[in-house]
Amino acid sequence: MQTLIIAEAGVNHNGDLSLAKKLVDVAADAKADIVKFQTFKAEKLASRLAAKADYQKKTTGAEESQLEMLKKLELKYEDHLELINYCKQRSIQFLSTPFDIDSISLLQQLGIRLGKIPSGEITNLPYLKKMAMTFDELIMSTGMADLSEIQDAIDVIVASGFSKHKLTVLHCNTEYPTPYDDVNLKAMQTIRATFNVKVGYSDHTLGIEVPIAAVALGAAVIEKHFTLDKNMEGPDHKSSLEPHELREMVRQIRNIEQAISGTGIKEPSPSEKKNISIARKSIVAATRIKKGELLSESNLTVKRPGTGISPMQWGDVCGSRAARDFEQDELIVL
Repeated sequence: MQTLIIAEAGVNHNGDLSLAKKLVDVAADAKADIVKFQTFKAEKLASRLAAKADYQKKTTGAEESQLEMLKKLELKYEDHLELINYCKQRSIQFLSTPFDIDSISLLQQLGIRLGKIPSGEITNLPYLKKMAMTFDELIMSTGMADLSEIQDAIDVIVASGFSKHKLTVLHCNTEYPTPYDDVNLKAMQTIRATFNVKVGYSDHTLGIEVPIAAVALGAAVIEKHFTLDKNMEGPDHKSSLEPHELREMVRQIRNIEQAISGTGIKEPSPSEKKNISIARKSIVAATRIKKGELLSESNLTVKRPGTGISPMQWGDVCGSRAARDFEQDELIVL
């Protein structure tokens, strides 16, 4: 089954619809499956007293409040309509993460059937219930959460009538960028074993190695932030992939998918069978051998090609008599 690759544009459009469309172009050109934005009303998401995260203070004005920052990053209803239509033109699926109840309803009105629960809402019971009752499928990030909080969130979702089989839980670390020694990628496998759900990984490291490794470990979904330019102003640009990096991540994930496919049976593959006779060895004459001469370790050796008697039959050949004359390096036949 192919990994679902979500190219996370997020708020890297900086509130500019033309930039948002360019991000759609980048995601489509990279051959991602989905391009994802964020849907919110700043006043419903953060109070005027809400502080910024440390990484946001470093990447936006320190004197600006979180609320002021978020207001600049909102997408209007009309923006959503235009982006949905543009995604259809570019043959890529549109998705957006809602951050409040009204935004869930807005996406429902727009016909979005896949819901994405961000890490920060995993302890928001009214939000989780609304998501479960609105969307056909759900993807839930679990940054900052422990297993008990994930269990509580799943319980709310299932109690709201949602099938657990339509839920994918993403391991995630909500630090931008995430230090490699904090990734704890094995936790993705713990989530799968503990809750019997499909799993994936939402990545905030600086490179592309970790999401690729996550695919090798069985991630059904990969989510990764990207931008037009890491040097742009805004909270998430510096920890996002640039277009060439996104393309490379998608390419390598598709390669890894092929590498981990197959039966799991250890046997020669179709592509390598032709090399068996070239790479393996046979029993050959170490010196000139006369017909009737005793074959032994003194006049036999092992060399390529592997088209003669296998060296695994060494014991059977030694002690027998030469059926005919053999020149040095000639394959021995009995």
